[in-house]
Amino acid sequence: VLIMELKRLHVEVRLSTKVLGIEKRRDFLVKTSEGNLRGDAVILATGGKASPALGSDGSGYAFAKSFGHSISPVVPALVQLHGKGTFFKNVAGVRVNAEVSIYVDGRRLASDTGELQLTNYGISGIPVFQVSRYAALALQEKAVPTAVLDFMPEYSVEGLCSFFGNRKESNPVKTAEEFLVGMFNKKLIPILLRASGIRGNIPVKDLEEPQLKRLASKCKTFEVEITAVNPFEQAQVCAGGVRTSEIHDTTMESRIVENLYITGELLDI
Repeated sequence: VLIMELKRLHVEVRLSTKVLGIEKRRDFLVKTSEGNLRGDAVILATGGKASPALGSDGSGYAFAKSFGHSISPVVPALVQLHGKGTFFKNVAGVRVNAEVSIYVDGRRLASDTGELQLTNYGISGIPVFQVSRYAALALQEKAVPTAVLDFMPEYSVEGLCSFFGNRKESNPVKTAEEFLVGMFNKKLIPILLRASGIRGNIPVKDLEEPQLKRLASKCKTFEVEITAVNPFEQAQVCAGGVRTSEIHDTTMESRIVENLYITGELLDI
């Protein structure tokens, strides 16, 4: 216990003390594992549920709810995504610049571009983290999110198809697999060809325009069904929480309970 006197303000810091409950009558009564405390105001700044090893156990949501606050569904955010498919183990560790977009029922909810990392269970990397909350919320609502990976974000489909056509004229004797060397990681090439219905050993000169168009399309819109997100233990932050409509945005005071303040990751921001 650390006691400090600051201009008549008595500040008491209690460590390793668990808050068991909070009640309000005239003032606030805070029940703890080390006895009860009273105060004129309470600030809830407990953090969310992400990285529970650091102490974020989600208790703040229960305290806010006990005072009548609405809690939007809380899900892991800034987190890796699990994808459906057996090919991931073959491309684990591959890093590539790509655009990652999350779709639900054909509607694009979010997208981001950066270094995508393929793992043995799905996708990771900064662009995945940036859009992961949309997939997590969709799964929470029993929807089926799809991640669409664009491995050539600097090209349009038509532009990439034209590029392939010119490349074919310059390298007619190469196989389809050799044709893509230098453009994609060697682990990724068989995956893209298989998704396009093209055998890796077929000579490039034998590829017809519809096949090149199909290949360009798969390079631009490689779809991965998202089946899960990593748990709160791996998440950097949470999405969801106390609805901001119930908080004064200039003071962070509750609109429901006077002198109750809620801040930080407890809020649905």
